[in-house]
Amino acid sequence: MREQQKKGYPSVHDMSDDQRIGIVKDIFASVTDKYDFLNRFLSGWRDVAWRKRTVQEMNFFNTNRFLDVATGTADLALDCANTYPEVNVTGVDFVQEMVDNGLKKVEDQNLKERVMLKWGDATNLEFDDNSFDVTAIAFGIRNIPDKEKAFSEMNRIIVPNGQVMVLELTTPEPGFWRNIYSFYLNGVLPKLAKWFTKNPAAYEYLADSIMNFPTRREFLTLMKSMGLKNCKAIPLTFGVCTLYIGNK
Repeated sequence: MREQQKKGYPSVHDMSDDQRIGIVKDIFASVTDKYDFLNRFLSGWRDVAWRKRTVQEMNFFNTNRFLDVATGTADLALDCANTYPEVNVTGVDFVQEMVDNGLKKVEDQNLKERVMLKWGDATNLEFDDNSFDVTAIAFGIRNIPDKEKAFSEMNRIIVPNGQVMVLELTTPEPGFWRNIYSFYLNGVLPKLAKWFTKNPAAYEYLADSIMNFPTRREFLTLMKSMGLKNCKAIPLTFGVCTLYIGNK
């Protein structure tokens, strides 16, 4: 077992916006070295399939440019670049440790010519209006207090009829699978994380943030309120993950 940091985080209901931003930065900076492995292991490798489905739903028709918001270690950015050789990919994240990890993967895959990663804030994207065909955020919107501002920025930088995509961990509908999932999130996952990360409290936060994320109906309502059209939700793996898609 790794030497652990004695940390604990308040419930998402008890955090101020500024406090949550600081906690999210702290969490992701502390798990960067094991982030990819833990994503695979704790999801049973389903995260790979979820990103693949997201990439399959992308539609490039104008700029052939994709923006990956909260790119993390660039898994989605790289999946897109490897699937669409004609597309140029940009990824931004506000945790520099994650960006640095992603840059190593870009270099290892010889994609430096088409994949650019840099520090960036989802609520203040430094790109011109109508610059990308598609923008997506995978497993990141849950950690952004001002979701409306993030959606406004993502909508601004895509071309008319471009896509805004959100891939996020969610909860199944009430019933058997939700009960099983809740037990896994709150009972099993934090215990497993203790064996692999210096900061197991990060995965207690993960469980708390998932359980308190808006329902599919609520999230679709938010997307529509931001001016997105043709909004839809695609539940994946019994609803433990959901792909949301809307058009400008």
